[in-house]
Amino acid sequence: MKACPECGEKMTRVEGSNRLECWKCLHNEPALAKNREEWLNKMAKAMEPKFESLEYPLPPYRVSCGFPSTGKKSSRIGECWVRECSKDAHHEIFIHPQVDDPLKAAAILAHELIHAAVGLDQKHGGAFRAVALAVGLEGPMRATTPGDVFIHYVTPILEDVGAYPHGSLDTHRGISTKGPAQTGRLIKAECAVCGYIIRTTKKWAESAGPPICPCSHQPMVFETKPPKEG
Repeated sequence: MKACPECGEKMTRVEGSNRLECWKCLHNEPALAKNREEWLNKMAKAMEPKFESLEYPLPPYRVSCGFPSTGKKSSRIGECWVRECSKDAHHEIFIHPQVDDPLKAAAILAHELIHAAVGLDQKHGGAFRAVALAVGLEGPMRATTPGDVFIHYVTPILEDVGAYPHGSLDTHRGISTKGPAQTGRLIKAECAVCGYIIRTTKKWAESAGPPICPCSHQPMVFETKPPKEG
């Protein structure tokens, strides 16, 4: 357990809370989450009573930091997968790794938890809208933002949970184990008989020539002749 920064004595967790306290000098501070998933799940756990008070208790769920199904360059910053997709029947919620602001992460998390609570069939209307407004989210329901009511509600939780242990991931730099993105344009080939279309690389277009159509068995025609190396 962490040593007290004031007197050096061992700190212990305060029962029923997410805080550490020194028995000697009574210094008190949040028990910081070890990683992003711990922080996100602590935030979600702290929000559960709010959903219960609105008569929309949360079903089993898990929260992680990760890219949405639409990809790293998508404008979607949060996503909730229905429990039927999970082997152990949990709603799976993801917060985009570009997000590192604690308040923004909490607001996105609340948005996705609402989807889990009311059912994804509600989309962004009906019960979703009612619960979102009740917790203090504002703006278009497809892209809610934290209003004053939400900020007032979540600030004590943020203080209790502590800093979000995450730094924004710059996905635009394009440096990862995936390797560089393909920059060469694929060349279109079309069958003049049946209209069948495929695309191939310049390398294969130049070295192997036009492909054979699997339907008409005739050579296909390139949209434009591939330029030759000088």
